[in-house]
Amino acid sequence: MSHLSSRPSPAADAPASPRWGLAQVSLAGVLWGTGGLALELVRDRVPMSVLTVSGWRMVIAAVVLVAALSARRQLGEVATLLRECPVAAVLVGLCTAAYQALYFASVVAVGVTVATVVSLGVAPVLLTAAEAVRNRRPPDPRTAVVLVAALTGLLLVSASAGLGATGPRPVAGVAAALGSGAAFALTAALGRGLAGRASPMALTTTTTTVGAIALAPAAAVGGGPLVTGDPAAITILLFLGIVTMALAYTLLYAGLRTVAGGAAAIATLLEPVTAAVAAALVLGERLGAPGVLGTLLLLAAVAGLGP
Repeated sequence: MSHLSSRPSPAADAPASPRWGLAQVSLAGVLWGTGGLALELVRDRVPMSVLTVSGWRMVIAAVVLVAALSARRQLGEVATLLRECPVAAVLVGLCTAAYQALYFASVVAVGVTVATVVSLGVAPVLLTAAEAVRNRRPPDPRTAVVLVAALTGLLLVSASAGLGATGPRPVAGVAAALGSGAAFALTAALGRGLAGRASPMALTTTTTTVGAIALAPAAAVGGGPLVTGDPAAITILLFLGIVTMALAYTLLYAGLRTVAGGAAAIATLLEPVTAAVAAALVLGERLGAPGVLGTLLLLAAVAGLGP
């Protein structure tokens, strides 16, 4: 993997504080938490496949970001990133596409709350395990307790996935959520390394465009209509692309420049909290007692991964 040149971009030189970075990651988590609900609202109006919705989300985000960078005359940063660090940039883009497509598939199969909690909860667990392998030593006792608690929470949430209004295909939904979490973990690991080498908007534009190119062919054969004239559905698709993709990922990469991985994991806990509240208020989703306990245990465990 090659690296970007040592000459940073003006945006990369901008001063930033850990507190401001934490606020940026927190806001990204809140915005992501609305994505599953937005997907359900689109599909309530138009029977688009999850691949089609995912494709539109990334295409809209890529178009908006390219236009914004062009207006700021910073498109050269994208070319530099792809030229000097192509492998990492493409991998982050592909993982971003996989993460959100699998997440949307999980939402349809098992419901917003379970999909969000499992997909987000498994990511920091995988990152912690990867760190232990890389350092060639097992996690310290505190980290081991956190991992056991997280896995227990995941099992409880997964076990509750077949109850009530959580979705028609619980096994497939949980499997998709686990795959989504793994893709997000890889995105975070690689993206954190790139975040200090390009401006957040340039990095988001690059990875989103790669993801859009990857998802477009899949969206075309995903089933259901490819386009819609429904004004409400179009508005929600624009919200998904501009707010939950372009803006949220720009905030994430901006925050990762100053926020440690543990603090970022804690901040993104706002995503499942937002998703659970939104799903309860709008969709009437409910988890049984094991699911509630598992959710609380999982969130507490992920928070424990912080410093």
